[in-house]
Formats: sequence, C-alpha cells, structure tokens
Amino acid sequence: MATNSQELQNLVNYGLVKAHVAMGLVFFIIVAAMGFLYSLQLDDIYPFVGIEFLSPGRVRMIHTAGAAYGFLVNMFTGLLYWAVPRFTGYRILSDKLGWFMFFALQAAVLITVIGVLFLGMADNVEWGETPWWLDPIIVFWLLLHLMQFGAPLFKASQRGPLYVSGWYISAMLVWTPLVVFMGNMIPRFWAVGSGAGAVQSTFIHDLVGLYVTPVAWGLMYYFVPVIMKKPMWSHGLSLLGFWGLAFFYPMNGVHHFLWSPIPMFAQYSAVFATVAVEFAVTSVLINFMMTLRGSAEQLKYNVPLRYMYTGAIF
Repeated sequence: MATNSQELQNLVNYGLVKAHVAMGLVFFIIVAAMGFLYSLQLDDIYPFVGIEFLSPGRVRMIHTAGAAYGFLVNMFTGLLYWAVPRFTGYRILSDKLGWFMFFALQAAVLITVIGVLFLGMADNVEWGETPWWLDPIIVFWLLLHLMQFGAPLFKASQRGPLYVSGWYISAMLVWTPLVVFMGNMIPRFWAVGSGAGAVQSTFIHDLVGLYVTPVAWGLMYYFVPVIMKKPMWSHGLSLLGFWGLAFFYPMNGVHHFLWSPIPMFAQYSAVFATVAVEFAVTSVLINFMMTLRGSAEQLKYNVPLRYMYTGAIF
C-alpha cells in the first residue's frame, strides 16, 4: 500500500476520478428527475399523457437503466480509480484505456436513452432495459474493466496476500461480466418461459449482490481504516463475509417466484440462500461496528464516515 503523498499523486489518475464522479452526479440528478416524473402518474397528474416517447413506461426504464449504468457504474468506477492504486501500490493498466472506457460508458448510456425513449427498443429485463444489440458491447466494456483494475490487483497478489478490499473487488471484476451476459443474453437467445424468468430474477439480484455489494464493501474496507487510522477489528470476519456473499448470494433471485412453475429445488435453494446470506451481511456489519468501538466520536465530525456507516446499517 502506498503511503508517501508523492507516490499517491503518481499512482492515481485524478482526471479519471473526477470525470467519472462528475458524470455520476449528472446522471443522479437525471434519474432522480425521471423517477419523480414517473411517480406523478400514481397521483393521476402525469403531465405527458398521450406522448408516446415520454410515456411512463419508457420514463421508468430511463430511471432504472440510468441509475444502474449512468449513476452507479460511473461513481463506483471513479472510486476504484482512486482506491485500487492506493491499496495495491500499482497504477491501473492504461490511462488511455481509462479515457476510452469513460467515453464509451457515457455513449452507451446515451444510446440507451435514445433507444428506449425515441425508438422504443428495450429489453423486458429489470435493470437490463438496454437494447439487446448493446448488451455484447457492455460485456466487452466490462472485460476491459476487468483488465484495467485486474492488472494492479494481480501485481499486488504476486507481492503478498491481498487485503480484503482486493478480494471483493477482484471477485466483482470477474462476476459482473458473467452476470450481465447471463441476464441479458440467455433469456433472449436460449431460455424461455419460467426458465427465462428465473434467469432474469437471478440477474436482478446478482447485479446488486455481485456488483454493487462487493464494490461497496471493498471500498468501505479500504476507506474506514484509513479515515479512522486503525485496523479492522477482525480479518477473519472480513473473509467470512466475503465467502458468505460468494457462496449464497448467486442463488437469491428465485425467492421472488415461490410456488411458481420454476422447479422446487431452485425455490428451496433460494430460500436457504436468502437466510444464509443474512449471516454474511451480519458478520460484515459486526466487523465495522466493532472497528468503530472506542472511536464513535468520529461520526460526529467525519461526514464520509457517517454516510458509509449509515449505508452499512440500512
């Protein structure tokens, strides 16, 4: 882990950090506005009745897809550009690749907006509304994402055991392209009927549990000790949380379809996994709370720490 301030300056590409975070904030405002606009129909005061390209269904898809790919991916990628070089001690694979990926991501979100709003081209997959012909490009982008951040993580693993943040982020880099391929391509080309529903429900859950969760926990495992200037309470608990997430979260999705035509073994597995993953989540929360013990005063004065702990609790 790099410690010298000059080393940190040389390791981190601050331009990429700022660009991704700035676009994440822009998309946050847009998706919040789309969500609010969609909600107006619930009070029967929707202002664009009869205008097809601004119909509530299309506006809702901009809200969900924009939140996933515009807001979350931009924000998390920006934070990874900040954190990964710092805790590995190595730069990302390529700055030029980083800028290509940045513009490609914004283009993909813009194409999705145009395709959904104006052309009505959307898949019937929650959080996967992107036009089907864009999905392979997104998977390719995620493979570039794997190489970009996998390079410093691999170099760090050759030097010694990876810190737990590296475990979470490394796993996420592998899981996410597989999840996106599964949820967007398999239901379109291979699975039908209830089988497609089972795959899509798994995709929705896994995009949260195998992308959002490992990135968030991995970043929190980095930021909390740095901010509080003390080690995590238990390295063992951190690994228990990681392996619990890895083993049990992938099976969660089918719990939305209990007593459906989906085979009962899949439904039973989903119920078991749903209960089991709560133990993994609890172990992570205990670890962070015990780390806070004796330093709770910092929550009064440190806003980032306050946000992270509030998010962990909820």
